[in-house]
Amino acid sequence: MSLRIVNNVPALNAHRNLTASDTALSKSLERLSSGLRINRAADDAAGLSISQQFRADIASYKVASRNVSEANSLLQVAEGAMDSISSMLTRLKELATQAASANAGANVSKINAEGNKIIDEIDRIANSTEYAGTKLLNGTFGVNVSSGGATTLTANKGLSAISGMESGKTYTFTVTSHAAGSATSMDIQISATLGGGQFSEKVFSVAVPSTGATAEVKFQTLGLTLTLNSSLNSASDGAVKALAATASNFQVGAKNSANDRIGILLSSVVATSTTGLSLTKDQLSSASNAQGFLTTVDTAISTLNSRRGDVGAAQNRLNYASSVLSSTIENYTASESVIRDVDMAAEMTQFTKNQILMQAGTSMLAQANMSPQLVLSLFK
Repeated sequence: MSLRIVNNVPALNAHRNLTASDTALSKSLERLSSGLRINRAADDAAGLSISQQFRADIASYKVASRNVSEANSLLQVAEGAMDSISSMLTRLKELATQAASANAGANVSKINAEGNKIIDEIDRIANSTEYAGTKLLNGTFGVNVSSGGATTLTANKGLSAISGMESGKTYTFTVTSHAAGSATSMDIQISATLGGGQFSEKVFSVAVPSTGATAEVKFQTLGLTLTLNSSLNSASDGAVKALAATASNFQVGAKNSANDRIGILLSSVVATSTTGLSLTKDQLSSASNAQGFLTTVDTAISTLNSRRGDVGAAQNRLNYASSVLSSTIENYTASESVIRDVDMAAEMTQFTKNQILMQAGTSMLAQANMSPQLVLSLFK
C-alpha cells in the first residue's frame, strides 16, 4: 500500500469519469429538450449533411404543392368562365333554332337583339376573366413579345399603321413627312393585340434618312394589330415579334428539370371569345341567316368543349401531381426524422444511466479525496 498526497491518482481518475458522465448527461438533456439527435455538425457531420438536404427538399416540395393548388385555382377560374360561355352558346342555339323557323315572324328582330347581347357578353367574359392579373381566355395567356434581329426603320414621324397582320408576312411602313436636318435617329413603339388582349409594348431606336423611305417589320402570329408612335424617349434596338402561345410552366418539383414542371396551354390558337369561336353579330336577323348560324354555333360549342376538356385534363394531371407531392413530402419527412430526430425512449434510458453515473461518480470522487487523510495517522 502506497500513500501519496501530491498526486491523488484515484481522485484524478474519478474526476475524469465524472466529467465524462457530466458531458453525456448534458448531451442527453440537450437531445431530450430539443427532440433532435443532431443539434450541431459535431453530433453527426454526415447525418447533418444528408438531413439538411432532406429539409431543403421538403421545404421546396411544400411550395411546389402550393403551386399545384394555385394552378388548380387558376384553371378553375378559367373553367368557370367557360361554363358560363357554354350556357350562353346553348341559349344562342335556342335563339337560332327559333329564328330559323317561319313562326318567328316579326319577332325575329327581338331574337336577333338578344343574340347580339349574348355575343357581347361572351366577349366581355373572355376579356375580363383573369387570375392574379393574368388574362386567361382572351388569347394572351402564354403569349410573349420578343425582340431580336436587325431592323432599319427609316423615318422620323408620320408613320402609317397596318392592322390585321398575318403570320410570316413582312409589312412596309412609308414616311408621310420628314423634317430635313432633324435628329438622325428616332424611337418607335410597337404594341401587338391578339384576341382583344394587349401585349407589353416594345420600344426601339432606328436611323432616320430621308422623306419617302420605308421600313419593314415582320410578325409571326395571327391576328395582330401594329401601332407606331414616334414621340417616345427610351429605346432598345431590335425587331419586335409576337410569338405563338406556349405552355405556361408551373413548378411542381424541387429540381430544375422538365420533369419537375407541368406546362398548361389554355388556348392553342386564339381566344375563347367570339373571335376565337367565329361568332359574329346580326346572324339571327332572318330565317336563312339563322339556319346557317346553327352550324356556326355547333362549331363554337364543339370548340369550347374541346378547350374545356383540355382544362379538365390539366386539372386531373395537377391532382395526380398533388397526390404524389403529398406522399413525397411524407416520405422525405420520415427519412429526415430517422436521421435527425431523437428516439425519446432510448435517450431517456441513456439519461437515467448518466444520472446514476453522475451520482456515483460524485460520491467516489469524495471518497478518493478523503484517502490521503490516512497519511495523518502515520504522524501519531
